[in-house]
Amino acid sequence: MFTGIVEELGEIAAIEELGEAPFGPGDAPADFARLRIRGPWVTADAKHGDSIAVNGVCLTVVEAADGEFTADVMAETLRRSSLGALAPGSPVNLERPMALGGRLGGHLVQGHVDGTGLITERVPGERWEVVTISLSPELTRYVVDKGSVTVDGISLTVVEAGADHFTVSLIPTTLDLTTLGRKQVGDPVNLEVDVLAKYVERLLAHGTVPGAGLPVPGPQDPAATGPARGATDAREGVPR
Repeated sequence: MFTGIVEELGEIAAIEELGEAPFGPGDAPADFARLRIRGPWVTADAKHGDSIAVNGVCLTVVEAADGEFTADVMAETLRRSSLGALAPGSPVNLERPMALGGRLGGHLVQGHVDGTGLITERVPGERWEVVTISLSPELTRYVVDKGSVTVDGISLTVVEAGADHFTVSLIPTTLDLTTLGRKQVGDPVNLEVDVLAKYVERLLAHGTVPGAGLPVPGPQDPAATGPARGATDAREGVPR
């Protein structure tokens, strides 16, 4: 589980194609590829089997050495995310999982990308930018004004949610330390909606609400009505 607070702006050092299909911008995704990613900060304590989010995609470390780590990427990940558009030298957002008991600086992020969007507009302000990102119809219902959304692994607050897009405001720190400060109109971004919204939708669709099978206190149930006015505590003889 991640929080969407990027720890390091890393870089793709190499891409090894392990599938039959070509692997690159505009090509059909490979069946299987291995990425070598440069990130000295996040690899300082990384070992085989650890998880690291790369542009919001949870990947498993195969090897880690000399400030770099390798990770295998399967066809489903290449199809659903923008990782297939990366090339050697591409910057990537990196985050290690949140430690149990750590601060939840952003929001609950699984690293399971729901789809991709495109940056459609950038409007610079005095010290910030308002960025508009397109959104597929199947994801629009999970994005609401002032709610949370993950863009390329970054936890952001939605400014305005539209029918096929949403806007976010980027502060100088986000612009300086993440990929969103470098991406241009037309560039793809990974999107993960709030998982809590998806759980609520599924529960309601199945008519299942936690605790629905429990008896509802009636009007004569003291647990529902509380003590009668003027009642006294028998042990202490004082009004309650």
